[in-house]
Amino acid sequence: MIRAGERLLLWLMIAAVVAGFGAGYVGGEAMVSVKWLGDLFLTALKMLIVPLVVASVITGVAGLGDVRKLGRLGGISVAYYATTTFIAVSIGLLMANLWRPGVGVPLGDMQAPSRALGDVGITDLILSLVHPNIIAAAAEMKLLPIIVFCIAFAAALSMLGERGETVLRFFEGLNEAMMKMVGWIMWFAPIGVFALIASKLGEAGGGDAFFAQLAGLAKYALAVISGLLIHAAFLCSVLLFIARRSVAEYLGHLATALMTAFSTASSSATLPLTMEGVKMAGVPKPARRFVLPLGATINMDGTALYEAVAVLFIAQAMGIDLTFGQQMIVLVTATMAAIGAAGIPEAGLVTMVIVLEAVGLPLEGIGLILAIDWFLDRCRTTVNVYGDAVGAAVVGRLTGNNAGSEGSRD
Repeated sequence: MIRAGERLLLWLMIAAVVAGFGAGYVGGEAMVSVKWLGDLFLTALKMLIVPLVVASVITGVAGLGDVRKLGRLGGISVAYYATTTFIAVSIGLLMANLWRPGVGVPLGDMQAPSRALGDVGITDLILSLVHPNIIAAAAEMKLLPIIVFCIAFAAALSMLGERGETVLRFFEGLNEAMMKMVGWIMWFAPIGVFALIASKLGEAGGGDAFFAQLAGLAKYALAVISGLLIHAAFLCSVLLFIARRSVAEYLGHLATALMTAFSTASSSATLPLTMEGVKMAGVPKPARRFVLPLGATINMDGTALYEAVAVLFIAQAMGIDLTFGQQMIVLVTATMAAIGAAGIPEAGLVTMVIVLEAVGLPLEGIGLILAIDWFLDRCRTTVNVYGDAVGAAVVGRLTGNNAGSEGSRD
């Protein structure tokens, strides 16, 4: 059941989203003045990410006792993420071929992307798992090497017996303190969400300018959003039939996290709220403390789906029909690129460069979608976060934990 505090916060978040769109539409550029409130909220969340990830992963892995159990937990987690990402890209390709959103789109003056990324191979992905200075990695918010370090550190702790228990108790206390701070920040979330949405709409030139941009790229936006909705429905079926959970109740616990994901466009910044939501939903500790930080780093279902649609849209606008083989290259490359995408706003634009280069399309094509990408970025991030949360429930179920028990809420 959803607690009274959660219910109140949910209604406040809904009101904040509606008010943000209304204020941005009416106030236009004047609403940029409230942007600092949104930045304050986002910064407060980011402040908790590194200590929360460190504490949750170490306590989650070391709490398993026998480190050999990590093989099953980690294997199921990675298999889930790879499978759902592959399905997401497939849905994106299907939507792009059905809608054909790029046909007839005028090229106009295309703007080159502000950032470029070179070729990324399997060796680059492997090298990204480690960092020569773990403190520097934390400062740079590089979560993947931090997670790898914490897994190894926790495995070592589990082998030290009583001496390891002393260190583990410190991290358990740190984790509880971080979750307490998350609870405090959650009550500032409605103000932050309002400011982020209103100011972003104001930066776009107000409601009229935004809707004009949306109308010009309507088929592209509909192809992306319809694909995201289909994938979200697929995730709901996974939650219902594999994790054996009520979709409505689970969404109720995650409402604050999902609205925050939409407003911030950052799955990493949303991680503290996602962990709080699945905790309230009764997802067992090993699953939520290991799966969610990993998912915020490598699981980008919405981003992968969007990249598939965007690449075909760019090709269609340029009068290029990608062959079946080329679309299979998009399928594999988008899946791999999504794993390397950072959980930050607009990270998908960077990783899309990899996919465009894989099929030989010009990078300037990204300029076609920049006008409304900030809005679609929020939609796909919401799906990313929901996919992480569903993954935690699925892994908790498949690893034999008694999800939903009172003990799992610790």
